[in-house]
Amino acid sequence: MWKGMEDVKQTAKASSLRMVKIEDVRRETPMVKTFLFRDRFCRAAKPGQFVMIWLPGVDEVPMSLSLIDSSGLSGVTVKNVGEATTALHGKVAGDVIGVRGPFGNGFKPAAGRIVLVGGGTGVASLLSLAESLKGRASSMVFLVGFKSKRELFLIDRLKELSSGGKCNLVVATEDGSYGEKGLVTDFLDALLARERFSMVYTCGPELMMRKVFDIAETRRIPVQACLERIIKCGVGLCGSCVIGCYRVCGEGLVLSSEQLREVKDEFGAFKRDFDGRRIPFK
Repeated sequence: MWKGMEDVKQTAKASSLRMVKIEDVRRETPMVKTFLFRDRFCRAAKPGQFVMIWLPGVDEVPMSLSLIDSSGLSGVTVKNVGEATTALHGKVAGDVIGVRGPFGNGFKPAAGRIVLVGGGTGVASLLSLAESLKGRASSMVFLVGFKSKRELFLIDRLKELSSGGKCNLVVATEDGSYGEKGLVTDFLDALLARERFSMVYTCGPELMMRKVFDIAETRRIPVQACLERIIKCGVGLCGSCVIGCYRVCGEGLVLSSEQLREVKDEFGAFKRDFDGRRIPFK
């Protein structure tokens, strides 16, 4: 009973707003930056969890943790796509931002041979997962996809991850300007056709993740997908992130194959806009 009460207290504290100082800003691409800070709750986060970042006077937005370091350094990797991210991209080391969380369930670690499939900024969440699984998985294949070399980021950390020989890195670009040419899901399909794996982890555009799920289902390989949906409150109250019967901010961000089967009619087919209306993916 007492342990349960302590868990509740810790969750309440993590949900409260803290102001943290940006320790470093790393420019990944012309449109993507990584912001590093220290926070005791984020230090204990699980890969796949997210935080709410508050930009005073602008907005509060959800962001997955791209770095969870044992030294206490945490990071979010952010593409400049709107008002809030533009404001964040204007921040420099020494500036202060607000943080709430971490929220969500995170990925469940799997042993054996695993595959990670990331697209765009979804690669960031999977990278922190892959780094945490190095001592657990017997082998890993990390498939990452971008539109072009210009959008490639976190490549140094990806190369470092694969340098030990335990992780095979495959980088695909749609235009062939870096690595292999083609869609990352095509490489997954070919890989699973010739080799057996115990788990597929994926994060990225939902249409890509739906394809990953369908490919894995035909081979009866379990999937854990980290969904990227509109999140406003982060604590399951507003309903803007709902997919089927699940609140992505609470029961997700990571959903299992069993859960994805329950929402197959919506996963990769419909999303919700900022007004909460269900609209089709284009």
